Amino acid sequence: MSERADVEWIGDIQEAIQRISIYVGDLSYEAFSKDIKTQDAVIRNIEVIGEAAKGVSEKLRVESADIPWTSMAGMRDRLIHRYFGVNLDIVWEVVSLELPLLAAQVERVMENCGDGLHENGDFTKA
Repeated sequence: MSERADVEWIGDIQEAIQRISIYVGDLSYEAFSKDIKTQDAVIRNIEVIGEAAKGVSEKLRVESADIPWTSMAGMRDRLIHRYFGVNLDIVWEVVSLELPLLAAQVERVMENCGDGLHENGDFTKA
């Protein structure tokens, strides 16, 4: 199995953020808290974000130290290992406050890195 490039992991993060945005739309917290299908879809995509955060290279983590890579991975772990104890208040806070900032941060990473890739698939600064 070949190792994935950072550009693929970042693409996964962007896609998951976009999906969450579509799922939540203009829902209020009250509507979200009553909609188990949307909760499940959002939680699954937060897990995808966390898994992708674990996959990016150490070089990219250092170059993009403003992105909370460890927190993203940690959120995934908390969701995966606490199926019956998910705190919807925290999930909603992530969705409404943290994901918009993260979307801008990962977009900046994509723009800054351009098409240049190291031989091992990691980003290089353009």
